[in-house]
Amino acid sequence: MKLKVKDLQYGVVDLNILNGIDAVVDNGEFVGMIGPNGCGKSTMLKCVYRALTPDGGDIELDGRSIRAFSNRELAREMSVMIQENHVEFDMTVMDMVLLGRYAHKKVFSGTDQNDREIAREALSKVGMLEYEERSFLHLSGGEKQRILIARALAQKANFIVLDEPTNHLDIKYQYQIMNVLTKEDVTVFSSVHDLNIAAQYCDKIILLYKGKVVDYGTPEDVITEQNIRDYFGVNAQVTINPITKKVQVYYLP
Repeated sequence: MKLKVKDLQYGVVDLNILNGIDAVVDNGEFVGMIGPNGCGKSTMLKCVYRALTPDGGDIELDGRSIRAFSNRELAREMSVMIQENHVEFDMTVMDMVLLGRYAHKKVFSGTDQNDREIAREALSKVGMLEYEERSFLHLSGGEKQRILIARALAQKANFIVLDEPTNHLDIKYQYQIMNVLTKEDVTVFSSVHDLNIAAQYCDKIILLYKGKVVDYGTPEDVITEQNIRDYFGVNAQVTINPITKKVQVYYLP
């Protein structure tokens, strides 16, 4: 499934947040979006999954404007994991993951054994299967994050949008989750906070700065000492890790 963003624009009052963004996420790619805080990453993702309505431009999914999809149609094609998940009432972990299955259900039909097997498979992938009867609200922030990723996986969509999926996770689970995502037969578009994780797992990188795409390409092309200095305001040494053969960033004091 291919995503194409064309001349995307969004602003509030007299502040332009996105300024004519063009971007492509090709079928089967894992594309990461990096940039300093406030550059527009979350705003762009919200436009992609229709939480916000752009002021201009268009977003296409396999050549069809996302504005043309019904909510249920879009949910079948695109699953989303966002940072802000305010749950007003408690539910079990299993019930939270099963929310990802509703796009595939007919009106008024409930979940069945197949849905539960899919949910358990997703929980197992993120290492949370033994938590299925636990209260979601009583989990830690990192545990909640893993459950929400399981919900996105259970949705069985062809395109996954993630807003900093490793946020709140310790090192072990950061890499576990990224390993899971890269093994799924899906297209992934994700904001990524950690440049080393972006370099390790992303096929392509979009560098966003002040609402504009200032660089795009492979991690080797984009995650450079010059870009880190110019757009993040930090000096760094960028090398190729001899074991992973991937870009490795060392930040300098």
